[in-house]
Amino acid sequence: MKKTIFLFIAFSSVVHSYSQEKTTIFKKGEWLRYKMSYSGFLKAGNATLSVGTDTIKGKEVFHVTGKGWTTGIIKWFFNVDDTYQSYFDKETIKPYVFKRNINEGGYVINREIKFNYDTKKATVLDFKLQTTETFDFNNIQDMMSSFYYLRSRDVSNLKVGDEIALDMFMDAQIYPFKLRYLGEELLKTSFGKIKTLKFRPMVQAGRVFKENESVTIWITADENKIPIKLKASLSVGSLKAELDAYKGLANSFEIIYD
Repeated sequence: MKKTIFLFIAFSSVVHSYSQEKTTIFKKGEWLRYKMSYSGFLKAGNATLSVGTDTIKGKEVFHVTGKGWTTGIIKWFFNVDDTYQSYFDKETIKPYVFKRNINEGGYVINREIKFNYDTKKATVLDFKLQTTETFDFNNIQDMMSSFYYLRSRDVSNLKVGDEIALDMFMDAQIYPFKLRYLGEELLKTSFGKIKTLKFRPMVQAGRVFKENESVTIWITADENKIPIKLKASLSVGSLKAELDAYKGLANSFEIIYD
């Protein structure tokens, strides 16, 4: 559970290349909630993603918030309370400010990153350690903006086996992030049957993930491109996340009823 919200952000980032159409993929008011379970039966927690707007230097930007927290028995042993925020351009989706405030079993991070596109410098303010560091960057996304940046891309030309690459700025480092397209699947969910696109992120094996191909993600094959299910094999046990509730989608949520 220590990396629950990271898994959630990882499975959110699963689409490709510039869209040539003007279709609105997401809008202010979109809200998604996910339920998470550990080893297939034990309720582990919840996560939400919400889209709002704000103003930075007189310019209206999207302001998205991601939250993750443990529930039930898991909370007794390991309490997680994470909040992520990203402020990004409404047209280009390039991030301006990213905030990370997490408490995972006493492991605390409270950071803010400001991206300066004139100097190509990212300034990382660590409020816990009371430090300020500056890093060079080029064509990157933060943990939250990655989700929306990639959702705005066209996936119609993907072929099975295609890999998608993205550089993500996280924890004062740039991480290469890759996904492999596995094909289409008709997925049975609590809402009904849904046409989905299936992906496998290439994640770093280690103390969290069992191996570098241990995560599988399903996103809706409609114009919303929302992640609807994740399964991950962890170093100990497994994690599953499923869409539990939603509102404010920009497009129809396509469900197949028997």
